[in-house]
Amino acid sequence: MGTYKRINNKFLGELLIERDVITKEQLDEAMAHQEEKGGLMGEVLVNLKYASEEDIAQALTSQYGFPYLPLSNYEIEDDVLASLSKEVCEKFCLVPIDKIGASLTLAMADPLNAKAIEEIEALTGCSVQTFVSTSKDIRETVQKYYK
Repeated sequence: MGTYKRINNKFLGELLIERDVITKEQLDEAMAHQEEKGGLMGEVLVNLKYASEEDIAQALTSQYGFPYLPLSNYEIEDDVLASLSKEVCEKFCLVPIDKIGASLTLAMADPLNAKAIEEIEALTGCSVQTFVSTSKDIRETVQKYYK
């Protein structure tokens, strides 16, 4: 599991400004909030209601090249779901969406979470491929499939 290389050297906030999602003033406020209270910039912007989770997920795809996958109409096979427990999915905010041989594809809210990917690879013996999705989509999908 290697580190991810940015394909776009702009910061998340810059990308969101370019996309007219947030203003420079909102970014400045979010940065002050982040400095004071911590957290990831995307989460801070969502918590301040300056950006949606989808805005953040799509900016991540632009920043790192992860494909974005909305999960609402996606069907997941039972054998794929059996790869991971509900507890693991909730712990790392991810859901398995496909498995071909020893390759497991996940939708993740934070595809840069190397610890989560390493743990999933150790648990499943599979190499992991990642898509970006919103934490809301993932939580709803986990609730839908892991009853």
